[in-house]
Amino acid sequence: MKVIGLMSGTSADGVDAALVAIGADGEQPVLRLIAYETVPYPSGLRERILAVASGGTTGDICHLNGYLGELFAEAAAEVARKAGMPLAEVTLIGSHGQTIHHLPGPRQEGAHAVRSTLQIGEPAVIAERTGVTTIADFRPRDMAAGGEGAPLTPIVHHALFTHPDRGRVILNLGGIANITVLPARSDPSSVTGFDTGPGNVLLDEFVRVRGLTPEGYDEDGRLAARGQVQPTLLEDLLQHPFVRRAPPKSTGREVFGPAFIEEFRRRLDVAGVDPLDGLATLSAFTVEAVARNLRDFVFPKVEVRELVVTGGGARNAFLMRRLAEALPQCLLTTSDGLGVPARALEAVAFAWLAYLTATGRPGNLPAVTGARGSRVLGCIVPGRGFRGLREEQ
Repeated sequence: MKVIGLMSGTSADGVDAALVAIGADGEQPVLRLIAYETVPYPSGLRERILAVASGGTTGDICHLNGYLGELFAEAAAEVARKAGMPLAEVTLIGSHGQTIHHLPGPRQEGAHAVRSTLQIGEPAVIAERTGVTTIADFRPRDMAAGGEGAPLTPIVHHALFTHPDRGRVILNLGGIANITVLPARSDPSSVTGFDTGPGNVLLDEFVRVRGLTPEGYDEDGRLAARGQVQPTLLEDLLQHPFVRRAPPKSTGREVFGPAFIEEFRRRLDVAGVDPLDGLATLSAFTVEAVARNLRDFVFPKVEVRELVVTGGGARNAFLMRRLAEALPQCLLTTSDGLGVPARALEAVAFAWLAYLTATGRPGNLPAVTGARGSRVLGCIVPGRGFRGLREEQ
């Protein structure tokens, strides 16, 4: 079957769309990428999303939920067009949506320990505009079962990247950095993974607040490469409770976002530190948080010989160089060399997760998220030709 995956990450800069073919090889489904596309958000929308993520009105959130549904539907149509495939030939769309808040730590309300998360980009709009059955809201079911709701990609990484002879870590450097640990010859029950801390989110926010580039990000890490890492400040950052916390764990802009950058900026101003040195230090923080989590929680348990980097950070030469220096025992590569472009991988993952849901297969890994057990994830919005559940005879 043909499935489209849609994803917008913490950086909120656009929609990544991937069209894949999923078939069977014996009892195991196999996946092939047909086409992918990144559709940037219209000018000014990123700022509106970040504003509602940190304190928008219910009216703002309601409106953007519908509007992003339209943009996600357009991205699905665009990737199908790029592949020369009519949407009528697409069986499913899996949409992660746009996360605007994620609260995985239980908050007690009376007798209830409440975990919550909110992704917008209305799936009913996607299904209506495309005619394709759309599956969305993948995180909440795992959280209802006591899990963190993230990361959800490790089950997909296992299907795509498990190696018969060597252990691998898949490192996604999106807005938030997360890892998947794949022991050699691993089955899903032996896969682990968790968020390590910030990815690009702090770098983009700092560049934007300081006005360092018109684009609002540090292309290829060029500005960070001109700065000098401040060792004392870096070590202070690495004492952050999330970095030191044992997994399972997940995080987001609520922890590593505008408030974090405001405090960091204040510290730089008091100390008289150059903004480029601040950017270099933040970049080093992303890398060292990954390295310390690997040293503390992964390397003592699993022999890892290869680090495969995905996400937008794979194109940041400064981050990649620092990773190579911090983890010399690992062969450093990107998912492009394994057949899946780094920018496409998360969208591919949500195509796969939609397929798992539609075929009644669990999409979470309890060892990763901390959920009480495996769960079929997501909510289904029927498209054309949806036949629903068959009555038992």
